[in-house]
Amino acid sequence: MSLYIETETEVSFSFEWEKLAEEVINFTIDHEKFPYEAEINLTLTDNEGIHEINKTYRQIDRPTDVLSFPMLSYETAGDFLKLEDDYDDNFNPDTGEIMLGDILISVEKVREQAESFGHSEKREFAFLIVHSMLHLFGYDHMTPEEAAVMEAKQNEILNEMNILR
Repeated sequence: MSLYIETETEVSFSFEWEKLAEEVINFTIDHEKFPYEAEINLTLTDNEGIHEINKTYRQIDRPTDVLSFPMLSYETAGDFLKLEDDYDDNFNPDTGEIMLGDILISVEKVREQAESFGHSEKREFAFLIVHSMLHLFGYDHMTPEEAAVMEAKQNEILNEMNILR
């Protein structure tokens, strides 16, 4: 797995956030039984930066906590069977890894939400990465049924990693 990290703001968490990001991404890939080596881009930004991206790409004029930009489309979330046949263009020719997509996280929102929800910044950061990885695997939360599946997976992954509230 290749993880490319970019920071657009100061990141001064009290935990080893780069190591945690890699662990959470790898664990989620294994948990979901993703059958390929993957390439993921992670950008940490501030509220202003994520606000602009949210406005540009989603027409939502406010900052958000995390944005996911999947490179793949799925008929069924988490069904990876057709990826090799349908997505030759999504494999990096230099590494052979499939390009899953981009994750953008607002460092300010991590802090705000951790305080608001009464848990650690580490837990919030890990949660946002799991949430975004599930989006990169085709999961969504637009309907109550989809949300229930996604929430159950998020909780299961974080509990198995012992990253608790």
